[in-house]
Amino acid sequence: MKLLIHDYTPSEWERIAGEYKDCVVISGNGAIRPCIGCFCCWTEGEGECVFKDGYHTMCALIHEAEEMIIMTKYTYGGFSSLVKSVIDRCIGFVLPEFEVAYDEMHHQKRFLDDKLITVYFRGPALSETQKENARSYVFALSRNFRGMVKNVFFEECGASDEPADLTDKEAKRSGILMVECSPRGERSNTGVFLNELQKDLGCEVKRVRLTVNADLAEITEDLRRAKTVIFGIPLYVDGIPAAALRLFEKVKEKNAGKGCRFYAVVNNGLYESRQNRNLLNMLKEFCAENGLLYSGAAAIGAGEAMGVLMRKGKSALWPAHNAKASLAELAKSILQEKTADDIYADPFLFPRSVYIRIANANWQKLKKRG
Repeated sequence: MKLLIHDYTPSEWERIAGEYKDCVVISGNGAIRPCIGCFCCWTEGEGECVFKDGYHTMCALIHEAEEMIIMTKYTYGGFSSLVKSVIDRCIGFVLPEFEVAYDEMHHQKRFLDDKLITVYFRGPALSETQKENARSYVFALSRNFRGMVKNVFFEECGASDEPADLTDKEAKRSGILMVECSPRGERSNTGVFLNELQKDLGCEVKRVRLTVNADLAEITEDLRRAKTVIFGIPLYVDGIPAAALRLFEKVKEKNAGKGCRFYAVVNNGLYESRQNRNLLNMLKEFCAENGLLYSGAAAIGAGEAMGVLMRKGKSALWPAHNAKASLAELAKSILQEKTADDIYADPFLFPRSVYIRIANANWQKLKKRG
């Protein structure tokens, strides 16, 4: 059996469905609940999600399949929001505990098999750089899913969109908008890092949170009026969370981004800050396509540990030194309205082996509590 995940419309799928009769087919649609980062699939459900909406057994479906096939519209170097909403619900396929693989920190396998992954991207006249970014994303996904990439295909279809007009011809922009894109709400480390950045800025900032029920149209209008936008985004299954992708789609639909500066604070729960690189490439492509001026980011590794230290007011402790310094440096660039290089912040004088040992012990406690 093969598992096929796609984002075709019903009429588009009807034309090709006959070729995939032997597949179990999953389509992203409005019925799927977004992942909220509760981690119950890791602490309670043995890989099964608490939302019983038909997508809660994705872990078992992937395990039972000999191959996972993904068919998606190319979206900023990754999957469309529809497909990503399904992939975000698949984190239970691996265990929460960590180990070193490919000279990086990754989740341990839940199952012994190496799942084969094939991805079909479709889009208009993709450049070689775009294709390389897409391949890089798929390989990162396969490493964290502890699978193997079988093939990555590109299908040219549809007309290229007109390039965004970089000139702001509408009302003059003003102020700073900060958008928190973690679905974990008050529990999020993303929010902690944005709190730290806001203190470093020391000026008035409008702040909104991209909750499950957030009004995307309202946030889009906030972005249209802002001179500077700061997005706080956690790495979610190696890319942009589905909810943030939906907001990006709304910004594109309304052509609301042109002419503003874009900064980002990104983080992941893995040790290496470099594992945020694909996410930053996606953000850069979003900006280039929609007329925002990408102006730099702080990319934080070991986000869980750094978030705990800052949340408890211990950001001065040595492991958080690089994360805190990266936010302070980003704040300077924002206040000066200048474009800066991305800052990659690994834990300072805090070995990966120690981080893994502490993280795994904490996951065992959470499982017992669950």
